[in-house]
Amino acid sequence: MRQTIVQKRRLCQFHANLSSPDSFNRWSNKSVVTEFILLGLSSSRELQLFLFFTFSVFYGAAVVGNILIILTVITDSRLHSPMYFLLSNLSFIDVCQATFATPKMIADFLSEHKTITFEGCMSQIFFLHVFGGSEMVLLVAMAYDRYIAICKPLHYMTIMNRRVCTVLVGVSWAIGILHSASHLVFTVDLPFCGPNKVDNFFCDLPLVIKLACLDTYVLEILVLTNSGLLSLICFLLLLISYTIILATVHRQASGGTSKALSTLSAHITVVVLFFGPLIFIYIWPFESFTIDKFISVFFTVFTPLLNPMIYTLRNKDVKEAMKKLRNQHVGSKEVF
Repeated sequence: MRQTIVQKRRLCQFHANLSSPDSFNRWSNKSVVTEFILLGLSSSRELQLFLFFTFSVFYGAAVVGNILIILTVITDSRLHSPMYFLLSNLSFIDVCQATFATPKMIADFLSEHKTITFEGCMSQIFFLHVFGGSEMVLLVAMAYDRYIAICKPLHYMTIMNRRVCTVLVGVSWAIGILHSASHLVFTVDLPFCGPNKVDNFFCDLPLVIKLACLDTYVLEILVLTNSGLLSLICFLLLLISYTIILATVHRQASGGTSKALSTLSAHITVVVLFFGPLIFIYIWPFESFTIDKFISVFFTVFTPLLNPMIYTLRNKDVKEAMKKLRNQHVGSKEVF
């Protein structure tokens, strides 16, 4: 009992010392932790080898599929429209999202010591929220594009001109960068002086914050508010947009209704796949569950893989453009 009281006094004294600016600067400048240990998905050697080959295939397919969409949109003049311009930018974000952590995860499957430097950890946190925030806003921009195309078709080319599309993409990246920077500005200077094990295959912000030698309750609330507010606003805008669009499509009786529904179903599927894991994460933002790792894998690997499959399998124009691109490539090789 006496030992417990002494420990509590020492802990109180420790937090009191940290509260002073001088002491906080000393801890920031003399932080013991220079690297973090990533516990990964499994400690089984046999399972890690299986996961190495599996995720290598998935990662390669995600990158190739999204790059193929970008090249198809660029090379085929029939796809030089606002919708496909936004789609190609979504594919670019998916390539970035699949690349910020997955290659390291794949390499770590063959490594006994799964470590990442402090700078590398902060970089992963930064890029995760840049790409995640940018994709949220870009999905809203794509919903706005479909709203104009279906609800105001006569004014579509006037409203969705090249300048507006460029501004929408620029705004999505700007919001993503600001959103990520607001997280990183208070994370990078936290004092890390003890535990350095992150129970995931990349540096997840809530898990890293909990390792700091401070009472992080306020920081956790700020992270939840920041990310949750952006996600909620984007999700509500998407929900309102697609509700109006579906109601408009339902009232129409033209021959283009089936094509519009096919395009909308692809967009809505991507939105569900993107926001579904986020909703689960924000229900229990700072509690660690085994399923969190699988959600992280789904968000960083499977979503970038599924997006090009959804848009190509349900989009006749993209499939025809890809066949044309393939035939041109095969034909040029035969001539050579």
